[in-house]
Amino acid sequence: MKKKIFVTRRLLPENEEKLKNLFEVTLNKDDKIYTPKEIIEGSKNYDGILSSVSDPINADTISKLSSSIKIIANGAVGFGNIDFKAARERGIAVTNTPDVLTDATADIQILLLLGASRKAYEGRLAAETQNWKWSWDFLLGKQMSNKRLGIIGMGRIGKHFLRLLKGFDLKKILVNDIKIDNSLAQEYDFVWASKEEIYSSCDIITIHTPLTAETHNLITTNELKMMNKDAILINTARGGIINELDLYHHLSSGGLAGAAIDVFNNEPYDGPLKELNNCILTSHMGSMSYDCRSKMEIEATEEAIRFINSENLLGLVPQEEYDVQIKGF
Repeated sequence: MKKKIFVTRRLLPENEEKLKNLFEVTLNKDDKIYTPKEIIEGSKNYDGILSSVSDPINADTISKLSSSIKIIANGAVGFGNIDFKAARERGIAVTNTPDVLTDATADIQILLLLGASRKAYEGRLAAETQNWKWSWDFLLGKQMSNKRLGIIGMGRIGKHFLRLLKGFDLKKILVNDIKIDNSLAQEYDFVWASKEEIYSSCDIITIHTPLTAETHNLITTNELKMMNKDAILINTARGGIINELDLYHHLSSGGLAGAAIDVFNNEPYDGPLKELNNCILTSHMGSMSYDCRSKMEIEATEEAIRFINSENLLGLVPQEEYDVQIKGF
C-alpha cells in the first residue's frame, strides 16, 4: 500500500507526476494558503505533509495532527513556520531544502536594492498618472557607486549576494554576523562591523538573518533612529526581524529615504506600509523563479521518498536551531 502525502501547495506538473507515482497524494489545486484547521483535517490519517514557508504549523496544530503523520517536509530554506520542538515531541521529523533559495533570493535582493535606490515604484506611479515630477523629493534616486552598504547576516544567501555586488563599485561594505571569517572578508573586500556601526554609517542596509529569539524585533524604533535619513532598509529574510509598525512610523515621518520588504509577520500582508510610496512591498517572492520552485519541490519530495524507504534524511532541523527557536512559537 502506498504511503499517503498531503501537499499544501500546487506543484509544477512534472513534480506532481513524480509524487503521484510514489505516493497516494492530495494536492492543493487552488494554491491557497491553508488554515491550521484545513491542514489538520486535510492530512487526517496521512503519513506525511509537504509544506511551504507560508503554512502556520504551530504547537497547537501539531498536537491535533493524526498520530500517523511522521514527517513534515518543508519546501523552504528555513523552518520558521513550524514548531519543530513540538513536532519532535510527537515523533515527527521536520526537514527543509536549505540550498535551493540562495541564487533566487539574492536576485530579489538586487532587484529591491536597485528599485528602492532609484525610486522605481515612484517612477511607475508617475508613468501611470502622467505626473512626471522632475523634483528632488519624487524621482531623484541614488546610484550604487560610492555608497556604503551594510549586510546583517552572512549565510548562504549573504555570500551569494556579495558575489553579485562585485560590479557596483561600492565605497565600502560592512558586514555583521555571529561568525567571523577573515578569509571571506579578504576575498570579498568587506570589513566586519557591529550592527550599531552599520545602522549609523551605511547608505543601504540589507537583512539576511534567520528568525530566532535573538533576531525577532532586531530592528525597532531605537535602531531605526540610528540610521541616516537618506538610508534605505531592505529585508528579504524573515518577517518579524523588523518591527513593521515602527518602520511605518519612521518612514512616514521622513526618518528614512525608503525601504523594500519582501517578508512579513503575517502573510498576505495587509498593514499600513501599503500606504507609503517610499516602501516597495513584494509578496514573499524570493523563491519565485521556475528554477528555484522546481528544485525546492524535488528536494522536498526526495526527502519524503527517503522517509518511506527508511533512509537517512538530508535536511533535518539541526540541533542548533532547537537551541534558538523563539519561545512561545
